[in-house]
Amino acid sequence: MDQIVRHLKSSRRVFLASHTQPDGDAIGSLLALGLSLERLNIRSALYNESHIPAVYRFLPGVAAITRRFDSQADFDTAVILDCGSLRRIGAAAAAVSQIPAIINVDHHVTNTGFGHLQLIDTSACSTAEIVYRLIKQLATPIDKAVATAIYTGILTDTGSFRFANTNSAAFSICDEMVRRGVTPSEVAQHVYGTYSMGRIKLLNLALDSIEISTNGKLSLMTLTRQMLRETNTLPEDADGIINYAKRIQDVRVAVLIQENGNGESPSNCPGRFHVSLRSDGTVDVAAIAAAFGGGGHCNAAGFNIEADMGVLKSKIFDLAQKI
Repeated sequence: MDQIVRHLKSSRRVFLASHTQPDGDAIGSLLALGLSLERLNIRSALYNESHIPAVYRFLPGVAAITRRFDSQADFDTAVILDCGSLRRIGAAAAAVSQIPAIINVDHHVTNTGFGHLQLIDTSACSTAEIVYRLIKQLATPIDKAVATAIYTGILTDTGSFRFANTNSAAFSICDEMVRRGVTPSEVAQHVYGTYSMGRIKLLNLALDSIEISTNGKLSLMTLTRQMLRETNTLPEDADGIINYAKRIQDVRVAVLIQENGNGESPSNCPGRFHVSLRSDGTVDVAAIAAAFGGGGHCNAAGFNIEADMGVLKSKIFDLAQKI
């Protein structure tokens, strides 16, 4: 921590990025640290390859997040947030790997330990919790804007304090963020309370796609590009939809296969998908994701894959027999 704080304070220009298809923790951590570096008059750029989901566009400073990597910017430091590996930031990974100093801030158990400096705590409830500690060490004031980003990161990554990763720090930090101006009901209304008509229609199609394994322990939901076109929605509108498949009685593992999940689909391959995995706590889905080159947590993980949809489904249903 001390080494990272010294390095950041001596940096001229910092590149900050979080993973593609960002969730509340990825966006909240990115904004909280970005705003804090701004308070220190450190020039920085905030990057995410994907569109920001509509439910998180209320966050202060979100308009500063860009989808374009400026190769001419002469960054001397990169901070990669909430990513188990550098490639999780997407197509810019190769260019970012050339930045002289890379700082890896994360809480995933499957983190590869990439970068020159690492701040990894797998016991943390979220990357936002670690960023909170880092900001404290940077000694920058936590105003309402930063507090809202941190609160949102913790709230969403703990599933509103329902998931097994919820720890005492989640409550104590969020209590402090409320005292710094965050209104929990307002954040909850933005994150959970408002859906577009398109998203409701997408949810309906996703629910119709659910298939259950023969032993009843695995549910599989599919989202195709055709569904997105039909409902006039974007991939980020699928955020959280997998939880409906997870809540089915007796299901231990829920799977969401999302076509074209990483934004590109080469013409010479059968299909490109992002696969999300959720567990009820009895199955380590991070181990499953790792077998496919992905990663995550014991209860929430994912991977990208090029495959035939039918073959992919067969492989997933084969896994159900081992659950």
